[in-house]
Amino acid sequence: MSLRILVTGGAGFIGSAFVRYLLSQKSITVLNLDKLTYASDLRTLESVQDNPCYAFRKIDICDTAAVRREFEDFQPDAVVHLAAETHVDRSIDGPADFVHTNVVGTCSLLQVANDYWSNLTGDRQRNFRFHHVSTDEVFGSLGETGAFDETSPYQPNSPYAASKAAADHFVLSWHRTYGLPVIISNCSNNYGPYQFPEKLIPLMIVRAVDGKDLPIYGTGENVRDWLYVDDHVDALLTILTRGRVGETYNIGGNAEARNIDIVRSLCRHLDTAAPSTKPTGGYCDLITFVDDRPGHDFRYAMDTGKIQRELGWQPRHTLETGLELTVAWYLDHEDWWRPFLQNTYDGERLGRRRGQ
Repeated sequence: MSLRILVTGGAGFIGSAFVRYLLSQKSITVLNLDKLTYASDLRTLESVQDNPCYAFRKIDICDTAAVRREFEDFQPDAVVHLAAETHVDRSIDGPADFVHTNVVGTCSLLQVANDYWSNLTGDRQRNFRFHHVSTDEVFGSLGETGAFDETSPYQPNSPYAASKAAADHFVLSWHRTYGLPVIISNCSNNYGPYQFPEKLIPLMIVRAVDGKDLPIYGTGENVRDWLYVDDHVDALLTILTRGRVGETYNIGGNAEARNIDIVRSLCRHLDTAAPSTKPTGGYCDLITFVDDRPGHDFRYAMDTGKIQRELGWQPRHTLETGLELTVAWYLDHEDWWRPFLQNTYDGERLGRRRGQ
């Protein structure tokens, strides 16, 4: 396999894991486009920054002219589009940024990719792929039973989910209208090393390390399907190289859990891994409950039968092994996450309704 892959958002959490994974394979050359927002960090790519098969450009995907120049210079065989604003709470506070990046930016990228693909010939045109990475949140909320599959209707409930749903529709429209060979993947909640500490799992870990309260929305009964990031990036490459054009694939960890159970599990791992700093009764003593997130989806669950049947993919990590690895990584890499708390995000509550 010899591929030239252009990755957008490759300095973010999932994007950087994907770039590192690609460069661990043989005969893959990567160009990473990222505008380096608050949640992006080139330190996540230090291990590959000198790799001759890797290049980085600080570029906003909304800058059509700049993106077009990179396509012309790099001549990709595929695009994997990960660049996005992703945090639901921030989308409640400032939805316009999500529309700009996730919708306008995706449309701009699609236009450049389509123009580039249209001018390819022969096998290069037939084999080109545009892989758009999306989320299970586009499907809305489930009750206590059932799971989202690739035919589930879109019912986004947050500005973030709505912006990703719009992007999904635009991607498919470029396929149906112009013939651009696209594939979409919708993933469940990711976790693992290098995740910005505004998301549930890293936030709970870093707050516990500092002896701070562990705030859980509502009663903690909301359910998510958790996907270890290394499993996700393996699925992305599998879909890119073996998936069918025009199709969508659900990616999940087959690991449903209530938020309260996730936090309790993290506390148990911390009790074992960092006992010298734990509270007298254990880290669970730090758990508190706060007002729920506005429009908080009750439950997500992914039916991953399609990707298993068609592509033979399934996650390798159980929830407990993934959480153990994640706790260990954050304990060992305080030098990575501590500057964020000091300079970028101090763990404050985000996503309240206006006036609260």
